[in-house]
Amino acid sequence: MVAALFRFQSLFGLVAVFAVAVVFSPHHNGDLLFLNSDNLFNVVRAVSEIGIMAVGMTFVILVGGIDLSVGAVLGLAAVGSAVLMVEDDFGVVLTVVIVLAIGLGFGFLQGVATALFGIQAFIVTLAGMQIARGLARIWSGGQGVAIAYGDGPGEAPVAFSLLGERTFNGLVPIPALIFAVVAVVAIVFLRTSAFSRHVYAIGGNEKAARLSGVPVIRVKVVVFCIAGFLAALAGIVHAGQLNQGSPNDGFGYELDAIAAVVIGGTSLSGGRGSVVGTVAGALLLGVLNNFLGLHGVDPNVQLLVKGLVIVVAAGLQRLRPAA
Repeated sequence: MVAALFRFQSLFGLVAVFAVAVVFSPHHNGDLLFLNSDNLFNVVRAVSEIGIMAVGMTFVILVGGIDLSVGAVLGLAAVGSAVLMVEDDFGVVLTVVIVLAIGLGFGFLQGVATALFGIQAFIVTLAGMQIARGLARIWSGGQGVAIAYGDGPGEAPVAFSLLGERTFNGLVPIPALIFAVVAVVAIVFLRTSAFSRHVYAIGGNEKAARLSGVPVIRVKVVVFCIAGFLAALAGIVHAGQLNQGSPNDGFGYELDAIAAVVIGGTSLSGGRGSVVGTVAGALLLGVLNNFLGLHGVDPNVQLLVKGLVIVVAAGLQRLRPAA
């Protein structure tokens, strides 16, 4: 029973924070503002980019690594999306393919540096963060690139604007659907694939996994590729929502992604955790931010509260019984 409580700590935390938000929600014309359908879907939309990155971060942390570059890769992807469509007149499909390939390549290079050459992931991805920011600034000329839609020169295809729209009678934001699809695919993949068993084995005991025949280098490279790919996907979604690509986009997002993973119960030492927990952790942060925002709480106090939540989640990991 105790082990189960710790295993699903993020789900229990999400339910608790949601309940508090409902009980203390501001009212408008007798209705609870928090439970308004538009507000609830806004919560999911707001965490969609962080959530997509956090899913990729989960894979990296499960093998005992860390990726500090995902926020910068998001910025690079947002800039790439804007520049390719607005300045280079590329179509949506080709732009998406190129940007995702950039994210995949970025993750591949970091994975090789970490797994093959044995450089610590913290150092590799810290350098990767600086490189991605530098590339984004060079590519954009150091300034944001606005995305205007149309068929003329200097305009992006109208189809890309769908990323900022809602579906199902204008209720569900497209970014929320993308986040949901990414999460479901990752959950199924981690629960059913042989690759996932290798991921957990490496995070649990890398030396034992290597002696057991697990292709450690290949698995580590792949998880960094997944993180880079999903960071680029989040960057595309970001550009579609904000109608721009700026080299400063995604600043600090890597910390929110790590926070969602930690709150979700994934061990920073690797070998233990789940995408379900990460999704719950991301939603918990989203509900908390929304609840505090509805009450007009100072943004600086919101940061303080978020930090305390992260500390509590990390502390609960220390108390968690060994499997």
